[in-house]
Amino acid sequence: MKMPVYSVSQVNGHIRDLLDADPALSGLFIRGELSNYKMYPSGHHYFSLKDEGGSLRCVMFRREASMLRFKPQNGMKAVAFGRVAVYPRDGQYQLYVTTLTPDGVGDLHEAFERLKEKLSAKGYFDEAHKKPIPQFPRRIALVTSPAGAAVRDMIRILGARWPMAQVYVVPCRVQGAEAPGEIAAAIAWVNAQSAADVIITGRGGGSMEDLWCFNDELVADAIYASHIPVISAVGHEPDVTIADYVADLRAATPSNAAELAVPDQSEQYERLAQLTRRLGKAMDHRLTGARAELERASRSRLLQDPMTWVGDRRMLLDRQRDRLCRGLQMSLGVHREDMARLSASLDALSPLKVLGRGYSIAYGPRGVVKSKKDVKSGETLKLKVSDGDISCVVKE
Repeated sequence: MKMPVYSVSQVNGHIRDLLDADPALSGLFIRGELSNYKMYPSGHHYFSLKDEGGSLRCVMFRREASMLRFKPQNGMKAVAFGRVAVYPRDGQYQLYVTTLTPDGVGDLHEAFERLKEKLSAKGYFDEAHKKPIPQFPRRIALVTSPAGAAVRDMIRILGARWPMAQVYVVPCRVQGAEAPGEIAAAIAWVNAQSAADVIITGRGGGSMEDLWCFNDELVADAIYASHIPVISAVGHEPDVTIADYVADLRAATPSNAAELAVPDQSEQYERLAQLTRRLGKAMDHRLTGARAELERASRSRLLQDPMTWVGDRRMLLDRQRDRLCRGLQMSLGVHREDMARLSASLDALSPLKVLGRGYSIAYGPRGVVKSKKDVKSGETLKLKVSDGDISCVVKE
């Protein structure tokens, strides 16, 4: 019987399929010591996990590596989560890592998540509560350790960028069990004294345990209660603490916090120079237009012969007067015609016209006599005729 012959790719592919089909290898946590850790320009991380009995090759791709919250170093104890698979080209199995955490920080991470959820529910992280950072602060309070390199970097950068600001260092511990209370008290003191326009609190990089004081609820309460804007500057860019979430602005590093707190004086000088140039051009343009307008006005007929304007207005006044007279005459004519028509109508209805035709009007003691019932025998009546009145007595 002839035995089949397989290619290398077929064998590696078969082994890969076997490992992929094993659910136990599709997602597992592995503890070990980091070794041969390398970060490539592509963003992928390659390293090994080893213990006293063996070594396991690992790879973490750029997307997962970008979410690291610490800086891995050779010799560090860590816990990796991922799947075991074969890379067919090399024929070697390796762990494809999706998450990597320092060994021993699991409890700290759980405490961090609990406090984060609690403060989020209380509204500590709401954008509506964030206060704007003043554009040109006059006083800056650095709530940090006075002995660390971070405070020296901040003072140097603040002095170079905006020397007009006064910088105060409010000393406190930024590591250890007493640190949260001292940080909170320092922030409260700056607020009580209104000693600054902006507060920067933080420290340089370190392990999660070193930075843990900025994950304390005391510090979160102090930052949230501060009426002065607070910039959080804890560790390096991957380091994220509760203070970063509560603060009005989060800086990647203490040096970055100094850059965010004040403007750059050289940029402001350049901006002022640009505004000066723009103002000069605008004034030149305005003056050029005013000169042209003055020149046009100086050539106008009005300035050369002011009486021309008076003559034009006199002619306009004459025309207006003629129009007014014609209007009045037309209006009077219409009213005269209306009056004549109404007078004729009134005259036609006048009782004097009736009297002129031989009629008379009889007035008794009780007014105009309209019926024989209006008078009694012996009463005196007054007859009104066209040329006067006649008195008479009723006989019957």
